[in-house]
Amino acid sequence: MSSDHLDSVVIGGGAIGLAIGRALALSGREVAVLESQDAIGSQTSSRNSEVIHAGIYYPTNSLKARLCVRGRELLYDFCEKRGVTAWKIGKLIVATDPAQEGELDALKRRAEANGVGNLELWGGAKARNDQPALACTAALFSPASGVMDSHGFMLALLGDIENAGGFLSLSTKVAAIARHERGYLLTMDDGYTLTCGLLVNAAGHAAPALTAGIEGVRGESIPRTWLAKGNYFRLSGKAPFTRLIYPVPEPGGLGVHITLDLGGQARFGPDVEWVEDFDYEVDPSRCAGFYAAIRNYWPALPDDSLVPDYAGIRPKIVGPGEPAGDFLFSDRADHGLPGLVALYGIESPGLTSALAIAEQVLERLQV
Repeated sequence: MSSDHLDSVVIGGGAIGLAIGRALALSGREVAVLESQDAIGSQTSSRNSEVIHAGIYYPTNSLKARLCVRGRELLYDFCEKRGVTAWKIGKLIVATDPAQEGELDALKRRAEANGVGNLELWGGAKARNDQPALACTAALFSPASGVMDSHGFMLALLGDIENAGGFLSLSTKVAAIARHERGYLLTMDDGYTLTCGLLVNAAGHAAPALTAGIEGVRGESIPRTWLAKGNYFRLSGKAPFTRLIYPVPEPGGLGVHITLDLGGQARFGPDVEWVEDFDYEVDPSRCAGFYAAIRNYWPALPDDSLVPDYAGIRPKIVGPGEPAGDFLFSDRADHGLPGLVALYGIESPGLTSALAIAEQVLERLQV
């Protein structure tokens, strides 16, 4: 580190932490982003579908709804200007039974209330004409949905931080945070210390425990956390679709859907597996459930065509059977401490919302 005191520090070098670091740097603040791993975005930010969400699913006026819609607009603009690949390939949310068609209507109404425009309800024939391999009775078409290069996005964010005078410190794990006359005292696991005036805890899964260790913080402001593992399988053959294909949502997630990577390769997931620890191995036996789910909308899925790919773990703040949670930003009004914002439950659509989340954090820091 170049100094033992910094104006502002962001803990966490994933997409969210880098977006916040960029916003602070561009506002004229001296900023360091501290990442515990030896590379940026190696956990939640690199273990997802890389989907750009339109803002369809989330309760109206929730942070997820507002920040997804705002973030999507900012994200497409940012990627275009920085040369980061982001393709609006569109998404079809499909009903595979007439009984599900009412859910598509409800999703469309909610999305429009969230400010998502240009959605179209398609009959089964139109959907199959667009995607001949698809089996469905109706579909909701979202033209604003897409896929992106999440690593390229994070590299571009880091470039802006560094160009504005900020910096990233890898393999820097914050072990403890304490109040200090200059703001906050951060102690690393190797014993190194630094102080900062403003602090943003964007440490993902580690965020609640870090905040809980600060003397004087209101304990009730820190949510209980849950780990929901999402497994992905890739298709060994050629992708049968040119758009994202999603079933109607299911409890705990958006259902086993098909996404396309930037090379056109198809992958399926994630499912929802509640776990107690961090295990990123994909159990091949889980593919049986994938075949059953996928064949609801792609009956021609060949046997033995799914290969274990990777897994991610969502940092949830609601547990099994509970209603979907919102993003949670904890500031002085919540935890009682000045100059600190802590972020919890930043799961999907966190990647899409990253730039809008950064705006929100600066507002709460009053920067």
